[in-house]
Amino acid sequence: MSIKIYHNTKCQKSRNGLKYLENKGIKPEIIGYLKDKPFTPESLKEILKKLGLKPVDIVRTQEADYKQHFKGKDLPDEQWIKILAENPKLIRRPIIVSGNKAVLGDILEHIDTLL
Repeated sequence: MSIKIYHNTKCQKSRNGLKYLENKGIKPEIIGYLKDKPFTPESLKEILKKLGLKPVDIVRTQEADYKQHFKGKDLPDEQWIKILAENPKLIRRPIIVSGNKAVLGDILEHIDTLL
């Protein structure tokens, strides 16, 4: 089973998700999406499809940049995708992908649905 984790080493929830996978004996491909492999609009669309979510569903609404620039705005999906690709720290994390499915790993129990 090939598993990828879109990971931010500075995020406690992301570190917990990675540790959870490792404790289950899984060595995922770690993608440091803030530096190494930034999201593109196309890659975000693909991940959103695997998550079964809309772009606004993966926005970190507690982030200062969100509150300052985007809170209360009703934007179309395409615009959210562009915003998230340009501001990846606004994306909930970690995102864990296996095949054609993905989950947000900020709630550890969600990870089990992929395993």
